[in-house]
Amino acid sequence: MPRTARLDAPGVLHHVICRGIERRAVFLDDTDRDDFVRRLAALAAEGAFSIYAWALLPNHFHLLCRTLRHPLSQSMHRLLTGYVVNFNRRHTRHGHLFQNRFKSIVCLEDSYLKELVRYIHLNPLRSGLVDDVVGLERYPCCGHGALTGRQTLAWQDTDHVLALFDRRAAKARHAYRSHVAAGARMGRRPELVGGGLVRSLGGWSEVRAARHRGALDACDPRILGNGDFVSDVIQSSNARLQQSLRVGAARPGIEALCRQACEVCGVSAGELRAGSRRRPVVAARGALAWLAMREFGYSGADVARHLGVSTSCITRAAAAPRPPEVTVLMETIGRRPVDETSSQR
Repeated sequence: MPRTARLDAPGVLHHVICRGIERRAVFLDDTDRDDFVRRLAALAAEGAFSIYAWALLPNHFHLLCRTLRHPLSQSMHRLLTGYVVNFNRRHTRHGHLFQNRFKSIVCLEDSYLKELVRYIHLNPLRSGLVDDVVGLERYPCCGHGALTGRQTLAWQDTDHVLALFDRRAAKARHAYRSHVAAGARMGRRPELVGGGLVRSLGGWSEVRAARHRGALDACDPRILGNGDFVSDVIQSSNARLQQSLRVGAARPGIEALCRQACEVCGVSAGELRAGSRRRPVVAARGALAWLAMREFGYSGADVARHLGVSTSCITRAAAAPRPPEVTVLMETIGRRPVDETSSQR
């Protein structure tokens, strides 16, 4: 069955869940956890997204974030690729670490932001990693302690969340603690992450009420919100998809991009395909990878197959900050980069 497209746009609130392949552990020690948090913090600090809640568990993690400068898939690709490369090197392993595709649920902020912050931050307690909500404040691998003032995380947007509880910081923290304590008695809350109909309508009570009325609102497994919100998100997403298809239909072929990269960097196509490590060749290969994947939507496998190099080589190049050669390349083919700001890791 084909996978459904992601729903994304600047300003969209996402609940992201990513699990280890075969549910294996993805964080083995404090060094792993510190590395992941450092990468997450760097993305948040550069404006890729705002982080409202997060929690690391041994075999998966949760994020509640709002996309800003970059599409969610782009930011998650940078986060996961860099982490996996480092994890594999440290633990002398190879291959995939996470399941092929992270799960992202678009959320209606007015109804669900407070609920999701609580749900995500209670994960360590539900998983038995801490004994109670007091211990949760000391758990270093989630954002709960930052909201209670126990730890300071400059990259986590605590102000936005606390403002939902009170204008005064002390009272907001007290109200937030009470909110979390109440949630600890509510169980796992499957309506926040479960089946599409239940999630989209906001729980079984809403499903039953809709059935009693004789009509069900629009629902979608990728969305947490009421029927109007679901319809609005899908409509705007379809408009963006049509625009993307129009751009994609006119995109240059990889061979044409390869010729332009060689011309800009002063190298031959043979050198580019021979795996040369000469500096201009490396620059041409990196610019081609970045441009093909980030601007024109080619897969890493497509580019790697054309150049005769490994897919990991191409995806690492595409995850790096935008090379200066990309701007020149775009000008030579009469295009302008979608994002004119550099993407700093």
